[in-house]
Amino acid sequence: MRTPVGVIVGLLVGVGAGHFLWRGHGDGHVASAADLAGIEKLHQEDIDVTLTQDPKGLTEIWAQDGVRVAPDGAVVVGKTAIGADNAKFREANPEFKVMKYAPDLEHFSVAMADGWELEVGTLSATFKLSGKDDPVSMNIKTLRLLQRQPDGAWKFALVELK
Repeated sequence: MRTPVGVIVGLLVGVGAGHFLWRGHGDGHVASAADLAGIEKLHQEDIDVTLTQDPKGLTEIWAQDGVRVAPDGAVVVGKTAIGADNAKFREANPEFKVMKYAPDLEHFSVAMADGWELEVGTLSATFKLSGKDDPVSMNIKTLRLLQRQPDGAWKFALVELK
């Protein structure tokens, strides 16, 4: 029997939110300078690799067991599977070009605790599927769960786009 994706994502969000409310900012927790720098580095890498569509970079920003949920509900689990899904998209859309990608990080709602950060906000993007297509602009609501890795780097553990 398959578990509905919404139940899994809801459970992850509920557990994460509960953890943050119990252990997060309310207990006086202040993010370290290293954590803030690592998160900012991930944010900038995300922007850079999205704009350039660097295949390796688009995979490297994910935790090994990262989960990506597309607006249509399609779920891809694991860094390797995300890389393969990206390659499949590039093969189907070889002229795909991102002209603008701007996460509204100034207005993201954020909670951090114990090596995890929860971000909720909006991403702005403009892209063309092919050279002959008109640009398409979108504002996408997103939930992102970041995870500190053993080496101190931050990676995406869950990204849900709506």
